[in-house]
Amino acid sequence: MALLGALPGAIAQGMIWGIMAIGVFVTFKILDVADLTVDGSICTGGAVCVMLVTRGVNVWLALFIAFLAGIAAGFFTGALHIFLGIPAILAGILTQLMLWSVNLKIMGKANQSLSARTHFVLISQLSPPLAILVLCGFLAVLIALLYWFFGTELGCSVRSTGCNRNMSRAQGINTGMTTILGLMLSNGIVALSGAMLTQYQGFADINMGRGAIVIGLAAVIIGEALTQRIFRGFIARLCGVVLGGIIYYIVYQTVIFLGLDTDLLKLLSAVVVAVFLGIPYIKKTYFSKVKKEAGGHA
Repeated sequence: MALLGALPGAIAQGMIWGIMAIGVFVTFKILDVADLTVDGSICTGGAVCVMLVTRGVNVWLALFIAFLAGIAAGFFTGALHIFLGIPAILAGILTQLMLWSVNLKIMGKANQSLSARTHFVLISQLSPPLAILVLCGFLAVLIALLYWFFGTELGCSVRSTGCNRNMSRAQGINTGMTTILGLMLSNGIVALSGAMLTQYQGFADINMGRGAIVIGLAAVIIGEALTQRIFRGFIARLCGVVLGGIIYYIVYQTVIFLGLDTDLLKLLSAVVVAVFLGIPYIKKTYFSKVKKEAGGHA
């Protein structure tokens, strides 16, 4: 019964991590770039939100500014990658390290509280069912906007860049700028999730983004595995990513209630991601050979 009682809270947090996973989906699946800025930009969004709301700024404006802060982080990563020729994964690591100091400066210390009893916030642990309703509306708008954007000429250019950079350049697309745009959009969404997470849990912490990329990848991989054989539309894939985030957090909550060692959760997540990422290669390398050999013997 205690586990069922905690289920609404787990679903709400899973939806918040689902927003972050959508940002990871943009770079990992659409842009085909490994971006590790996520661990820093999610904290940046939370830090900006908590400092603005506690100073009386409207929560919607705080969310928008947090989104802009994430965009700035993504732009910096993209600039390091495109203008300085630093590999994307290293550029993300460098930005992530820089954001550690930036986030400390924004908050003034390692932890800042945001009480839902004294400040107006959109979602809170005080009412998980209401948080779920708000997050459903938030996600519906976000997915609709992304569906619209990636259907425009500019959005199609970003998708084309991720599919085939050489062909995109041959078609006159500035792949450098579309890569930067994709990184900006991704980290803006990740920062939004950080701002929502800060409101829900009631504080921002300098370590809140540690391991976020693993959670994001796990949600993306789980979501793809659940939807790719049933639904193939873009909206279905985004909804699947959110569902992956919810499933991940429900499993997380279940592990806690079962009394298992929570220190191993990140290890288990990494193993799951590694297995799912390796499945396509294993199928292509080993099982295709088996089929060819079987066909040859026949």
